Amino acid sequence: MLSAKLLKQCALEAGADIVAVGPTSRYEGCPKQMDIRYALPGCKSVIALGFRHFRGVFRGTEEGTFFTNYSGVGYASINCIRQPLALRDICRWIEDQGYDTMPIPNHLGWTNNDMAGQRPGAVDTPNPNFSRPVQAGYPYPNVAHHMRLGAVIAGLGEIGWSKMFLSKEFGPRQRLALLLTDAEFEYDPVVKPGTICDRCKQCARACTGHAMPVDSKDCVRVEIDGQVIEWANIDYSKCSRYFCGASPQHNPFAVTEEDQKGFADVVGRAQQYKLPSQYWYARALEGSSGCIRACMMHLEQTGRITNRFKEPFRKKPAWRLADPE
Repeated sequence: MLSAKLLKQCALEAGADIVAVGPTSRYEGCPKQMDIRYALPGCKSVIALGFRHFRGVFRGTEEGTFFTNYSGVGYASINCIRQPLALRDICRWIEDQGYDTMPIPNHLGWTNNDMAGQRPGAVDTPNPNFSRPVQAGYPYPNVAHHMRLGAVIAGLGEIGWSKMFLSKEFGPRQRLALLLTDAEFEYDPVVKPGTICDRCKQCARACTGHAMPVDSKDCVRVEIDGQVIEWANIDYSKCSRYFCGASPQHNPFAVTEEDQKGFADVVGRAQQYKLPSQYWYARALEGSSGCIRACMMHLEQTGRITNRFKEPFRKKPAWRLADPE
């Protein structure tokens, strides 16, 4: 058994901001297509790493002045640069002790099943036109690495009503990476639901696309280690479009009729020529107004997270452009 204390010290020194480790036995009962134990047979532990977004990367969107900072510095550069470098250092430390490691950063390709929920039943039902199992009883490649549930399994935090992962340190302000290993540790407990998210529903009320319900009965449920985990039954078609700038009242770049059409498309041409990609990513024009900013402000105001600031994030009413004529 390796030392969890030394593991966490290694992870923090490598560049992670928070780290937790749990047993892969907590995956028991999950759909085969989402059971990442198939990826590394014999793995005993899942390590979850959180890389925080600086609160200031949301300031430009909050003010309506600078929209590429969150996309490039806060989002894509963590996925594509910070996570792979940190995972390499941690994997090197574990493998020097004689154990296998499998690093899983947050920018790996989409899997056979649709975790975004845009195809009904697709989370549990793989698409046979995408891939086929290599032998009987196996999942379809690629097996789905559900980052947020993996972090819950490791004990890093909980999933809020918005389905965003919440840590007791940063609330919704982090991106996640996972690491599988056949090494064993002393494990962190699963965080009890409600420890961080108090179901205030500010996320739902502030979402420009109205993509998540306020009604607590309209939710998704899973059970992990005896804890019932719930989150909003999100309309992902709305979420993806409005996140990318479909709301003309919240997109100062949509000034022509062609823009209105292009920004309503997840991969629309308008957003690409108006805002060139940063590390292959240029979509977050809505700035996560509900699921990150509104949630973050509420958790700070109510003292439910530990990363605190001298001044409140929102200092004046949120901006909103006039309705199209």
